[in-house]
This record gives sequence, C-alpha cells and structure tokens, in this order.
Amino acid sequence: MPAKQILILDTGKEWGGGTNSLIELLKRLVPEGSNRGIDKTKYHFTALFYNNYKKGDESDIKSEIEKLGIDFLVLEHKKQPAIAKILKEVFRALFFFSRRLKKYMVFIIDYQFRIKNNAKKIAHTLKDLKIDLLYMNNQPSSNLEGIIASKITGIPALQHSRIETCLNPFEVKAVNQWLRRMICVSEDVRESFVEQGINASICDVVYNGIDQNTMPMITASEIRKKWGVGEDDILIGTVGSLMRRKRIEDLISAMAELHRRVKGQGPRVKVIIVGEGPEMDNLQREVVEKGLQGDVIFTGFQNDAISYINAMDIFVLPSEKEGLPRVILEAMLMAKPVVACDTTGSSELVVDGQTGFLVPVKKPEIMADAILKLIASADLRKKFGQNGKTMVLERFSIGSYISGVSKIFEEVLA
Repeated sequence: MPAKQILILDTGKEWGGGTNSLIELLKRLVPEGSNRGIDKTKYHFTALFYNNYKKGDESDIKSEIEKLGIDFLVLEHKKQPAIAKILKEVFRALFFFSRRLKKYMVFIIDYQFRIKNNAKKIAHTLKDLKIDLLYMNNQPSSNLEGIIASKITGIPALQHSRIETCLNPFEVKAVNQWLRRMICVSEDVRESFVEQGINASICDVVYNGIDQNTMPMITASEIRKKWGVGEDDILIGTVGSLMRRKRIEDLISAMAELHRRVKGQGPRVKVIIVGEGPEMDNLQREVVEKGLQGDVIFTGFQNDAISYINAMDIFVLPSEKEGLPRVILEAMLMAKPVVACDTTGSSELVVDGQTGFLVPVKKPEIMADAILKLIASADLRKKFGQNGKTMVLERFSIGSYISGVSKIFEEVLA
C-alpha cells in the first residue's frame, strides 16, 4: 500500500515551543516494524510554511525540516492592499467601545483580503500534491485558511492546537463543520475550546513529550562563567520568545521586589532571560529604569536552551497564556524547581507545593514571595526539582506523545 501523503501547514512567524514539538515528532519517522516512532512507510510528509523563520543566527526552519528528508515549501502570500489597512483603522475607531466587536470587524477584513486567498492557494497545493491529510501546527484562528482549504477540497484536516485562544463565531462553526479532529496539548486547552462551542467529540488530548535522554551540551559552570554569574549566586531564569503574553516584565518587577526586600543580605541574585522577540527593547529599558543592569542578563536566542536551564537554580515562567509549555518540561527534566503563573497548561505541569509554586498572573509581588521561599532553602529547591523530574519521566515521555499523535493519524485516515 502506498504511503499516505500528509501536508504539514504552519503559519507561524518565529521559532517557539510548538516548533520544537513538531520537530521532535518528525525526527521519529522510523522504518517499518519499529515501535519507537512513526512508520515512515505509512506516511510521507511535506511541509508548507508561511515563513522560513530563523532558529537563532545559525539555522532556520527550512534547513531543520530538510535535514529530516522532508520537502519544504513556502506559501507565497501577498501583503494586504492599502484599502484593507485603512478599513481596519476605520473599524477600530468606529467600534472603540467594544473590543470584541472591533476584533470581529477586523477579522472580516482579514477574511476578505487574506484568508480566502490563502485558502485557495492551500487548496491548490493539496490537490497538486495529491494530499490525503492536512495536519496543521498552530491553532484554529491562525489555521483558518487551512480549515477552509479542507472544505474546498474535501481532504480531511487535523488541527494540533498548541495554545488556548479565543475563537469568533465563524471560527467555531468552521471547526465544527470542516475539521475532522483536533489534538489539544492539555486538558485545559481542550476545555477552553469546548466551552466556546467546539464539539467535544472531535477534541483529543495528547500531552507534549520530552526525550528523557536530552542532555546539556555545555556545563552549568561554563554557562555561569560566560555570563558573569558566580558559583554562590542564585540564578533565576526563563526561556522563551520575548512577546507580550510571556509577561517577562513581571519577572523583572519581581526581581526589583527581591532587591528591595533582601537589601544585600544573603547570596547575590541574578536573572537570566534567554530568548529574543519584539519586547526586547521595552524589557531592556525597564531593567535600566529599575536599576537592575548588573543583575538581569539578556542572552538572545540560544540553540541549546537546555544547557541554560541546567545552569539555573530556579526556573520562572510568568506567561499569562500557554498551551502546555515545553520549556517547563525541560526545566523539570533538569530537576529545577518551577515558579509559574496559574494559567492554562502551566497548572497541569506544576504541582503547587511539590514541584514548584503556582502564582496569580500579573502579581509580581506574589511571584517574588514564591522565589524568596526557594532562595531561602537549598533543600526545598532540590526536593521540588527531584519531584518534577520524576513526574516528567513518568507522565510526559516522548513515546507517549508520538504514539498519541500516530494513533489519531491512523483514525483520521482510516
């Protein structure tokens, strides 16, 4: 029997946790008879991306996909005409009193000038390549044109939703009518979609997984020495794209609060922020305004993030919205205590008082309280870290992730 043709659609603009999880899946295309991955005699993958986004300064998504023997295509999409931009600004002004209505009117403009055109192009690709399944790697709002292309062609579509998001009525209807199945990376993500009106019967939970053999490439002492962190310093850190929803400014505010409370007592505390993104300049200005220049380190994007996590004493994720943050899995694998906001995804990974602390969103003073408890006790840091490592090895294996996704491939293509 010939291999089923699967087209991967990704509309993202930058490298993130969802990219890493997709790569981990595609790395595990294995020969027939092996039970350690996806049988590559059953499936042939082609990747269709909107952007060939970079992986730091050393690589890009096209290079990484092609290393795996998978063809990589870029969807050519034109910029929206000036009239579309003008109409959006008009609607934003007219509907200033209702954020929801304003957002929906902007969506209508996007639909007319961008989404429909892209859907037609995707539909042509599906037909030209004789695709059997469209596999989308984002969430329904950003993959709407793929869902519409599935409707146009009759080719089944599978959505891998990696983050919680708010859908408008049109998107809910499109998902229910034209999407065959939706993989949700956490129970919280599934529940959020069901509450918005998505049929529960098409939603399946498959947790992200992590390879237990993942090891740092650089020692913790080398990382700390490179960035001027002393052996006795407490290093707090985070990893991720520097965008608004990550709320890195709350970590900086918590650091300022720690300085105010500690006042030079105990070990020196430093923060390391690994990643790049549109908020970099704003965050650097905030560090200067708070007088933290000597204690907050920006490293930019790092290909070997796991080595940086391994060099930290405490890992913090202040995001206000996630799906199932892979970076927390990495921190737990490295036996690091985690402080995270009590949000979708993070709350399913961090067991409050056992593997770390969950704190409210946008409350840096409470975040500082949690961090102080961990600074004060090396034993507590070690206990939480070991508990987290045990949990990730038992519940979030890469094997479970691969088998879960493979099972849904088989069911949709049956």
